[in-house]
Amino acid sequence: TGMKTWAPLGLAALGSPATLAFFRHAELKHCRVAMAAFVGWLVAVSGVHFPGLCSFSEGVSFEDISKLTPLEQWAAVPALGKAQILLAIGIIEHNSEWKIKPHYMAAGGKPGDLKGLKSFWDPAGLTSKMSAAKLERQRLSELKNGRAAMIGIISVLIAHNVPGSIPLPINFPAGPSLILPFQ
Repeated sequence: TGMKTWAPLGLAALGSPATLAFFRHAELKHCRVAMAAFVGWLVAVSGVHFPGLCSFSEGVSFEDISKLTPLEQWAAVPALGKAQILLAIGIIEHNSEWKIKPHYMAAGGKPGDLKGLKSFWDPAGLTSKMSAAKLERQRLSELKNGRAAMIGIISVLIAHNVPGSIPLPINFPAGPSLILPFQ
């Protein structure tokens, strides 16, 4: 559907442009998280890890954690590490919701545009060099890829956690062998 409103039940007509902007912004956030999660899952199952210790006080190394499944890896991260991750997410959320003016729900605001975090999302300044038409195509591409990533990561999680949810007669490998063609 791209940047057009798709509402087969007519629910979009019930809301204001600000409400639709809120929904689009939420969709873009979920798309970005899903894209990061999907890539993160692939990195986790491939065994790629940082050198050194994840926690000096607990003696947990990144290599030890990389030998676990992705969900076990999250459980193995020390509490302070999880707190740092959640704090970083909170800072990004705070900056995207309360510091950017005009707000994406106000007139002139654009869903998904994180002006206050531009150097975070586009450190090379590539979007400033694009024409308006190309930037719009890139945004549409981000939205479509994000929707695919949402389906992809939920599919991977279901396949990992619900035995028999994948109707394949073979034991499909979900490990480093999946990534080997791309290395």
